[in-house]
Order: sequence, then structure tokens, then C-alpha cells
Amino acid sequence: MLQNAREQLLTISQQLCHSGLNRGTSGNVSVRAHGGAGQAGFLITPSGMTVNKMTPADMVWMDFAGNATGSRQPSSEWRFHLDILQHRPEANAVIHIHSMFATTLSTLRLDLPAFHYMIALAGGDSVRCAPYALFGSQQLSDYALLALQDRQACLLANHGMIAIGETLEKALNITQEVETLCEQYLRALQVGEPHILNQQEMLEVQEKFKNYGAWAKKA
Repeated sequence: MLQNAREQLLTISQQLCHSGLNRGTSGNVSVRAHGGAGQAGFLITPSGMTVNKMTPADMVWMDFAGNATGSRQPSSEWRFHLDILQHRPEANAVIHIHSMFATTLSTLRLDLPAFHYMIALAGGDSVRCAPYALFGSQQLSDYALLALQDRQACLLANHGMIAIGETLEKALNITQEVETLCEQYLRALQVGEPHILNQQEMLEVQEKFKNYGAWAKKA
């Protein structure tokens, strides 16, 4: 089971790199996984290592006390991975990226508003931008937790984006969608102020999303 989680973590990391959402040693990914003795914890990508050099064995296992096991050091952002997985039991995966458009928008320190109904995929009527704090700090983790309340994604000011999901695949889907939305919003701002969907319109979208894809499950 732990080996499968290591392989999945590497696969998602490779997909992020190949799609251009992460470059070099930027970004990090984690997935909830029990340790060898069944201890609660998670696997996280190693610090300062390019994806093309990673192997499943390089993934670092951590418990929720912050203790790491493995031949590598965990990502410098392990604190917010730990805190998110500990405080959001419905989430089993965390993806953090320094993608082009999410990072660009984060430097403006703007929330991503409901200019498009797909914002609802992230869990509400906006994608919040957390205040700036030093990378790897507890302050950054605290800000991220607040920005992620009732949400599946947030921006980190002057930094990038976090997305969470029930599985690595679902977290990746949210990551890709939010990056696309950031690009669309920034392009719209070059022309003018996009119209924002109101609260009722977004509530209707969220309600419809509850059964989104249900037909495929029944088929």
C-alpha cells in the first residue's frame, strides 16, 4: 500500500512538471498514507530535488508530529501539508505549484472572483488569496488553512497555489482548472472588468455540481 502511494506521488509530480505547472525544484505534493506499523501520516516529495531525478524511494514519510522517515529531507513546505491533512480529514492529497498564471495573480494579492461558474469547482464563489508569509513557515501554514476554509484551493500571495482533493487525481484536476481560470481572469482584466456572477447564481452552480458526472456512474 505504501509503495503504491509512493508511485502515485511520483506519477502526479511528473505530470505537473510535464504540463508546465511546476518547473525545476518548485512545488511539492503529498498524499495521506499509513506508515509501516499503521501509524497515521503522509508521504511528501523531497526537498530540492528535480522530478526527473526522483524515484518512489525518494518520497518522505512523515507522521503528524512532524517526524520524517526516509533517505531525503521533506519539502520545505511540509508544515502546510501536515496542517491541511490534519485539519481537513476529507482531503487525502495536497498539491502546491508555482504555475505561471496562479503565481502571477498571487502577486496582485487578489482573490479569484466568480467571473466564471467553474470557480465553484474549488468549493465556493471565490478562490481566496492568503496573505504573504515566508515559505516553509508556520505563519504561511496558518494563512493557508484560513484561505482554504470551505474551499478546495487557494492562492498564496507572491508565491503560488494550493489545491486539495479526496485523491491525488482529484487534487490534480482542481489544480489544472484553477490555473486555467487564473489565466482567463488575467486575460479578461487586460480588456476591462469582467462581470461577476452573484451569490444566487453561484449557489445554483454549486447545487448542480453535487450531481455533476452522476450519469457516468450510473451508466
